[in-house]
Amino acid sequence: MKTILLLFASNVFMTMAWYGHLKWKFLEGKSLLIVIVVSWLIAFAEYCLMVPANRIGYAQGFSGYQLKVIQEAITLSVFVGFAWLVLKERLTWNYGVSFALIFLAVWFAVAFKPAAQAAVGHP
Repeated sequence: MKTILLLFASNVFMTMAWYGHLKWKFLEGKSLLIVIVVSWLIAFAEYCLMVPANRIGYAQGFSGYQLKVIQEAITLSVFVGFAWLVLKERLTWNYGVSFALIFLAVWFAVAFKPAAQAAVGHP
């Protein structure tokens, strides 16, 4: 659960770093270089949460593939909230279906233990 919470928190920062500048008034009219530096500063917080999340998750038995698929689903969840609340964009049916398929991919990624993990001694 700690891994999931850290991944969620890191994705909040990531979404703000990547997309926040599209609506932030204090960055209007600023040069692209300033926007990039501000985004990098926010992304630093994301890395400070993402790296421990992956290390903890891997130590608890998640594979690298599983961590990545889970992270992508969390990214989409966070982004849907951000797009709705901040960007004021609607979630249309085609995006909903595509996101549902990604969540199905998460289930497939974590529901079955691949033989390759057992072969290399990963828990």
